Amino acid sequence: MNVPFWVWVVTIVAMVAILAIDLAIVDHPWSKKSGPREFGVKQAAWWAAFYVGIALVFGVGVWYFSGATAGIEYFAGFITEKSLSVDNLFIFYLLMGAFAVPKKYQHEVLLIGIVLALIMRGIFIAIGAQAINAWSEVFYLFGAFLIYTGFKIVRDHMRHDEASSEDFTDNYAVRMVRKIWPVTEDYHGAHLSVKIDGQRYITPMFLVIVAIGVIDLVFAIDSIPAIFGLTQEAYIVFTANAFALMGLRQLYFLLAGLMDRLTYISWGLAAIMGFIGIKMILHALHENGVHVPEVGIGMSLSVIIGVMAITIIASLLKSPASKVEEKDAEDVAGVRGE
Repeated sequence: MNVPFWVWVVTIVAMVAILAIDLAIVDHPWSKKSGPREFGVKQAAWWAAFYVGIALVFGVGVWYFSGATAGIEYFAGFITEKSLSVDNLFIFYLLMGAFAVPKKYQHEVLLIGIVLALIMRGIFIAIGAQAINAWSEVFYLFGAFLIYTGFKIVRDHMRHDEASSEDFTDNYAVRMVRKIWPVTEDYHGAHLSVKIDGQRYITPMFLVIVAIGVIDLVFAIDSIPAIFGLTQEAYIVFTANAFALMGLRQLYFLLAGLMDRLTYISWGLAAIMGFIGIKMILHALHENGVHVPEVGIGMSLSVIIGVMAITIIASLLKSPASKVEEKDAEDVAGVRGE
């Protein structure tokens, strides 16, 4: 797939323009009277649907101009990265709670997080593409890393209790910032720093941005090998990642009420990571002359869609049952006088 330089330029400019329009319409940066506003579910739903629609239309364009293989690779990559992005929202959800970020400022934090994620993933895409071109055995490393990531996703989600939420306020980067600058107790709007009695203080908002940056770095390291397991086309890797991240802040507010209900999503993502990891190792063996079966991109797309569909349906079916069990437990406790 030979993508001219001008197509890269047009694509990036168009994405920046879309984000600028999003910022202008949703946040009204020119208006000093309106200030930050809370995101409503209806507003979030419309914007989330808008971004998904753009991603789908773009995928159809890739299919039309570059062929079915490129189109399927894009959709497989987009669905995988979007699924990982939804999983990342759990971490953002915990982070917002750990730092007690006021809801009206959360969409600004998420916007900064998305921009940082785009920059970091762009860097890792460039590094990954160069590594693959220079050393085909890197697929062994990527494959093993993805299998490990699958185990790590399940382990981390099983440990996401109140104690782990507090870890976001006390990671290494946040501790270093606290050592260098004094921090105010309360938020001062969306300001990152304020001057009090002639001394410069940073606000909790600055610490949130630092924590988001660390999380984005970890997510970039996890997600880039996954999509390179589906396609080695840098343009598809970049656009699938970018469209998966765009609209993420709207999706956050749309799914905020469902965070506790998506019980099995970590298991589904772990299965996808393991599947892609095995696919990459088989591809590496095949490239090195070992006669092993390779997993086609069509089968990859089917597995990814199937696993995520089963995961979401199973989570939503379990949720009502879990509520009934909790209510029964409360009733029993009430009868016992606990």
